[in-house]
Amino acid sequence: MKIGILLSRVRAEEKLLIDECEKRRLDYELIDDRTLIMPMDQPIRKWDVVLERCIQHSRALHALRIFEDWGVPTVNTYHVADTCGNKLLTTSALLRAGVPSPRTIIAFEEDSALEAIEQLGYPCVMKPVVGSWGRLLSKINDRDAAETVLQHKSTLGSYIHSIYYIQEYIRKPGRDIRSFVVGDETICAIYRSSPHWITNTARGGKASNCPVTDEIDRLSRAAARAVGGGIVAVDLLEDEQRGLLVNEVNYTMEFRNSITTTGVNIPGRMLDYVTAVGEGRIRG
Repeated sequence: MKIGILLSRVRAEEKLLIDECEKRRLDYELIDDRTLIMPMDQPIRKWDVVLERCIQHSRALHALRIFEDWGVPTVNTYHVADTCGNKLLTTSALLRAGVPSPRTIIAFEEDSALEAIEQLGYPCVMKPVVGSWGRLLSKINDRDAAETVLQHKSTLGSYIHSIYYIQEYIRKPGRDIRSFVVGDETICAIYRSSPHWITNTARGGKASNCPVTDEIDRLSRAAARAVGGGIVAVDLLEDEQRGLLVNEVNYTMEFRNSITTTGVNIPGRMLDYVTAVGEGRIRG
C-alpha cells in the first residue's frame, strides 16, 4: 500500500508523521500542494490513500474533491473538510445532530448584524466563517465596539467578511478543552489555558492533560460523527449552567503539543486509521 501525504510544507506535525511512517516502514510519498498539477480528466491513482495536511483550506478542499473524483480514498474526506472548514456549516451540522453548541446568529448586512448582536447581548463574539488559529476573532463588549467591528468588516469587502457569524460569549474558566477523535474513539484530550479569552495554543495557550471523561468522550464522538467522521480535533467550552458545549471541529488538526502532554502516540493512531482506510477496512 502506498500513502500520499498532501502538504504545503513539512511542519512539526508532518515531520512526526513522516518519522512514524519510517518506523513502520510504510511506503509513502510527500505531495507538495505548491507544485501539484491535477488534470481533472486524467485520473492519477498511484496512491491507495491520501492523508491531507495542507495549510490553506482552499487548496485542501479542492484537492480532496479531485482525489475523490479519481477514486482515491482520502483522510479526511472532502465532505468533512467542507463542513469543518466553514464555521457556519459546522454549527449547522452540530445542531442537526443535536450536539450542544453556543448560540449562534447569522446576518448578511451591517444593520441586521448590529440588530443580531443586540438580540444576543454583550459581550458576544464575532468570527470569520472561514479561518483558523484564533485569527480575526472579535470579542464585542458594547454597541460602540459592535459598530466599529462591523464597519471594518464591511470596508474590507471580501466575501468572507460579508457573512456575519455572531456567537454568544461563554465565560469559560480560563481554559477550553481540545479532544482528539480518530475513527469513533476519543484517543486523548488537553486543556488549553490562558489569561486571554482566546486560548488557542497558536495564540499562547498552554497545553496540559485533560482526562477523557464519559461526557467528553460522548460529545467528542457525537461531534465527529456530525461532521462526517475521520480524524478530527473537537473544541469544547465549559459553561457553568449547561456543561460542555462543542465550539468547533478541526479537520487538519495540530498535535505537536499534545503527544508528551497526554502520553498518546497521536501520529501513530492517525496512521493506524489511514492504513485501515487504504486497505478498505473503513469506508468514508
